[in-house]
Amino acid sequence: MKRREFITLLGGAAAWPLAARAQHPPIPVIGFLSGRSPASDAHLVAAFRQGLKESGYDADRNVIIEFRWAEGQFGRLRTLAADLVAHKVDVIFAGGLDIDIRAVRALVTTTPIVLATGGDPVELGLVASFNRPGGNATAITVFTAALWPKRLELLRQLVASATVIGLLVNPNDVNAASTTRDVQVAAGTLGLQVRVVQATSERGIDTAFATLAGEHANVLLVTQNALFNSQREKLVALAARHALPAIYDRREFLAAGGLISYGASNSDQYYQSGLYVGRILKGDKPANLPVLRPTRFELVINTKTAKALGLAVPDNLIALADEVIE
Repeated sequence: MKRREFITLLGGAAAWPLAARAQHPPIPVIGFLSGRSPASDAHLVAAFRQGLKESGYDADRNVIIEFRWAEGQFGRLRTLAADLVAHKVDVIFAGGLDIDIRAVRALVTTTPIVLATGGDPVELGLVASFNRPGGNATAITVFTAALWPKRLELLRQLVASATVIGLLVNPNDVNAASTTRDVQVAAGTLGLQVRVVQATSERGIDTAFATLAGEHANVLLVTQNALFNSQREKLVALAARHALPAIYDRREFLAAGGLISYGASNSDQYYQSGLYVGRILKGDKPANLPVLRPTRFELVINTKTAKALGLAVPDNLIALADEVIE
């Protein structure tokens, strides 16, 4: 492609929302905002498009999606959100915003917005209530605080001798404090000790694992966070290097070689978000669309990784698993 042609394409993409409104009837424009990257989230984008398509909107035919990716640089999220608002898109979908979700919500005051979050959207101040969100926002949450006891039990079944639990958190995450509290309460009922380690960057993850080694942690819980998800290959590699059995919130970690995951389906979250965005384009108000909570939970086990760690996976766990990676 010639340089002039390439520049023309870039300019055309930036002008899509305005060009869409010049048509009769105008083509609606969706702003898609993410703290992650198209490489890490291709399967989630596909799920979002599927939900959108089932609502009657096809990105190849009658709707335009303007993507804005922060590529793990979460400080860019506010600028990207402001850009979508300035382009006057019809509705915004926002996911992977853990650290700056409140700031993004505060910037989008009138444009309808659907938020994909891992926390309690009411507690975070994103919506007024689950049944009647109010204002211009609604949410699809994988709020799974109640799953921490289950994750601890799963780890105990895999490593019966475990007494010290490592907990990896990003202190900048809006859910960090509540997650730490929930895990400590759940661990206390099982007579387990918790060693909390923190990371706010890729380099911080290395430091956290070195600290866990010094704390003699037997197993590890990795909390749900956009940073950790974007660094999942690094996390899995470090867990293997330190021979540390770890549980994660989503299947994607196991595709990278992780041991076990248990949590709500993120693909389903993005699919439901696509459905909601389609409903808004048809005239529904976010204020009247109840916040959706997870209905599907996935237990995935990687027996190859278990074998490498010298772990025998109990038959009852294999029977319970939604998927076994061998």
